[in-house]
Amino acid sequence: MRGGESRALVVRGEPGAGKTSLLEYLVDQARGFHIARVTSIQSEMELAFAGLHQLCRPMLDRLHSLPPVQRDAVSGALGLGSERAPDGFLVALGVLGLLSEVARDQPLLCVVDDAQWLDRASMQTLAFTARRLVADSVAIVFAARVSDEVPPGTAEPTGLPELLIEGLPDHEARSLLRSVLPGPWDEHVLGRIVAETRGNPLALLELPKMSTPVELAGGFGLPSARPVSDRIQAAYLQTIAGLPREARRYLLAAAADPTGEPALLWRAAEQLGIDIEASGPAVAAGLVKIGERVTFFHPMVRSAVYWAASPEERRGTHRALADVTDPGADPDRRAWHAAHGAFGPDEAVAAELERSAGRARTRGGVAATAAFMTRAADLTPDPARRQERALAAARAAHEAGNPDIALRLLSIVEAGPLDERRRGEVDLVRALIAFTTNRGSEAPVLLLKAASRLAPHDVALARETYLEVINAAIFAGPQAYGDQRYEVARAARSLPTPHPPRPADLLLDGIAERIVEGHAGAVPGLRLALRACRGPGLSPQDGLRWLWLICVTAVGVWDHETMSVLTARHLELARNAGQATALPLALTMRCVVHVLDGELAKAAALAEEAQTVSEAVGTAAPIYGALFVAAWRGREAECIDLSKRAGEGASRRGEGVGPVVSGWGRAVLYNSLGRYAEAAEAAATATREYPRLEMGIPTWSLVEYIEATARQGTPGPALAALDRLVEVTQPSGTDWALGIEARSRALLSEGTEAEGHYLKAIDRLSRTSVRGELARARLLYGEWLRRERRRQAAREQLRMAHELFVAMGMEGFAQRAIRELAATGENVRKRTVSSKSELTPHEAQIIRFVREGLTNPEIASRLFISPRTVEWHLRKIFGKLRVTSRKQLQAHPSLR
Repeated sequence: MRGGESRALVVRGEPGAGKTSLLEYLVDQARGFHIARVTSIQSEMELAFAGLHQLCRPMLDRLHSLPPVQRDAVSGALGLGSERAPDGFLVALGVLGLLSEVARDQPLLCVVDDAQWLDRASMQTLAFTARRLVADSVAIVFAARVSDEVPPGTAEPTGLPELLIEGLPDHEARSLLRSVLPGPWDEHVLGRIVAETRGNPLALLELPKMSTPVELAGGFGLPSARPVSDRIQAAYLQTIAGLPREARRYLLAAAADPTGEPALLWRAAEQLGIDIEASGPAVAAGLVKIGERVTFFHPMVRSAVYWAASPEERRGTHRALADVTDPGADPDRRAWHAAHGAFGPDEAVAAELERSAGRARTRGGVAATAAFMTRAADLTPDPARRQERALAAARAAHEAGNPDIALRLLSIVEAGPLDERRRGEVDLVRALIAFTTNRGSEAPVLLLKAASRLAPHDVALARETYLEVINAAIFAGPQAYGDQRYEVARAARSLPTPHPPRPADLLLDGIAERIVEGHAGAVPGLRLALRACRGPGLSPQDGLRWLWLICVTAVGVWDHETMSVLTARHLELARNAGQATALPLALTMRCVVHVLDGELAKAAALAEEAQTVSEAVGTAAPIYGALFVAAWRGREAECIDLSKRAGEGASRRGEGVGPVVSGWGRAVLYNSLGRYAEAAEAAATATREYPRLEMGIPTWSLVEYIEATARQGTPGPALAALDRLVEVTQPSGTDWALGIEARSRALLSEGTEAEGHYLKAIDRLSRTSVRGELARARLLYGEWLRRERRRQAAREQLRMAHELFVAMGMEGFAQRAIRELAATGENVRKRTVSSKSELTPHEAQIIRFVREGLTNPEIASRLFISPRTVEWHLRKIFGKLRVTSRKQLQAHPSLR
């Protein structure tokens, strides 16, 4: 296997197409490979990491080679005693590392049969791993049914190359058919069978068994309109019906037991009073094989056996399996059998299922948690307790990304009488589902309704929900603002603040005061909240939940230092927790800090990392970070493309903030290119719909609007915008705020007054780390000096601005500075392109991590690849840069 080639494949086909036979052929041909197998069973779909347990059980002696956090995550997922509740992302990284480690000694082939029945947690893990195999001697092949044969909501191996297995060609199908028919046969009959089966090999082997010799020879049979899979199932049912009763009972026990362990099956058979000889006819008929495991000839045989039995027969079999399953070694499977064996509501079984749900959550299986809790609710006799369990199941289904199931469970909760507290809890789950699926104006309204219901019963939860309203309203954008934001603020202020207050309580109080009283009156409270959030009082769990909103608040009061500290903390927490859902947002916020600091290369690397995370876990990639970088670099085509994609993606998700961010990005771009009319129009879209200026992008858009309209020679709109800007910069009072204000005032002033504002802006911004804004202040001052015919002074400022822009990679502003310098009569020498341009973005990321001192395993964790793949990339980098060691790489002149 060569590096860079795909090492995964999904073989798809209808039942009976030959997928399993192809896997067996592949295994036979894989001489010299270590083989790892997973055979998925439908009844195990709701047992978290059941498939992963099959795959990794023989590899556990290599667990020690993983980084501790990944080792704990994999151990927890496999139920090996770790107390850590693993994020599925960390489990996937651990499995990637484990497979790579096993393959160091011998190439590894993993085959997953009937992947459509794989439990969701295992599928997500293995699909992630398969997408990240680059230079490892590992191949993963999934066999799965075609999509229209798969039930809705089934986890799929997405993002992988697929091979569709279709029916045999006509002449081959006829040859196969003749090989199983003793003759004589009518050629028209054979042609009809081939046509009806569409060349499906299993159907060709099984369906003739349902026809009489007369039908085959004389063509007297009637064609069937039933689907091929149904007819194969019918053929198996006919064979099963011809078996002795005891053989059918034995087959039912085997079909109901997903483990395939012969000893367990015989204990169940003994419990059911089935004679040990009962398996003989089933084995002789070729329906089942007994070896180290009990295996069916085809999954459709298992399905036919199970569903041919009566409900009472199935329940009795599951009860017997529950009785013989060790409650200490496998309590969850025992509980699952007991649930399927229950006659009706049974509190003892429901309670055991609830305990299984708790164990599933500890192992990181939220989908399994939802399944266990759903079944527990079904079996709960007490109506109030049933509501409670159904609500817990709905929460788990929402966390697992199954909104339709969650909403159905909420309808079960609502079917009975609800008190106001329970109604508030239902409203909260429904609102969170709305926010996750469509971040439009609906979510804030629903969250507000939930918070209002919860307030009299649970103040702490109500306050958290009001913060969720504010968070949702920011995403919803201008259309979410109106009377409801004041309603949120007034309601939040009416609730008592706990003593001592949590950081989240201080944050809510500060934001609520800003909405009601205005920015100036809220600044002291917001600063108090930010100090609390920088301290030890903010737990890691609360940090992951609220740090995005906290960082937005730091931007709102122009506190760059706090923003820098907290975005770094947010990113560290997200990395340590391994939360794939939290990491892209944390990376994007940290990216913004690097953009403000003029560290565009670092910002681009984080934006690329956010893209990598999203691709790795198969989610939509956030592009705001990449948009910020492209705008400040002045790369028009890239910025416009990202701006368009940001607006379209936000529209699909109902995020009204999308056009705001998109407009600000274009405004920065067009100002850098000196196209001020376009910049003014773009900036206006980001501010005009807000009744009161909001924190972050709307305020920054105002700054771009002032520069664009001032340069257009339309000071009227610029002066009105300046008045709005001063409402937030003056009370904030930081060097960043006052520097931006002074620069904006200078654009609208003349003579010595203008120069005084420019000098004040440069002085204030020089005290900060926002180098991009400082360089822009020097550029604007230099442009003003040139127009004042003070060429020497203008050149001095323009040279400094140009050097800063070039050092930061702000190409658009650098070209604007070059044009201004040329107007003063000075020529600027263009710099040569370095060897950096030969590197791919992935390679550039790896170099950055090497220069930060990270080891190969640490780099692998950051980039969601294996250490072996890092080694492969480093060899390519060494060749491109003509170095032979990490030390030489660190010192390479082109990378400084």
